[in-house]
Amino acid sequence: MEIFKSEYLNIVFSSVAVYLFIVLGIRMFGKKELSQLSIIDLVFILLISNAVQNAMVGTNTSLPGGLVAAGSLFFVNFLLKQASYFFPKFGKVLEGSPILLVYQGRVNQANLRKARFTMDELMEAIREHGVNSVDQVDLAVLEVDGNISVISNEFRNKTVSKRKAHKAIRKNQ
Repeated sequence: MEIFKSEYLNIVFSSVAVYLFIVLGIRMFGKKELSQLSIIDLVFILLISNAVQNAMVGTNTSLPGGLVAAGSLFFVNFLLKQASYFFPKFGKVLEGSPILLVYQGRVNQANLRKARFTMDELMEAIREHGVNSVDQVDLAVLEVDGNISVISNEFRNKTVSKRKAHKAIRKNQ
């Protein structure tokens, strides 16, 4: 019975170590790796999961061994999310902070390099938001989840027009 306990404890330890290693690795490679998967990224993730499977469970391919490994991963994931919630500074270290890429039509080249984005990738994201040029962008931010939020002059002008319309309606009432 002692052999089984030590074997399952080994699975728990290995699973937690692999989980933390992968989280650290993904964090080091940057935010854009999370939400903008290319074929290369997808293959990489599939191969990583296959490569670390044996490191987590070793020779134990039993159902209990797999459940212990999965349970360990769920538990560590829960702990990290709780720690991020209760300790925002820890969450910021783990997940990062938003990065300002464009402000009032001007690209922040230093932040673009920091985020490891090319100008072509930035332009693609801007076009995905229905904006044709950087000049029309009031704000573009690389969010912590890897998505790029874009607020354009057109959006601002529509908002201002709506406010003016609401004021006109109130005056007429």
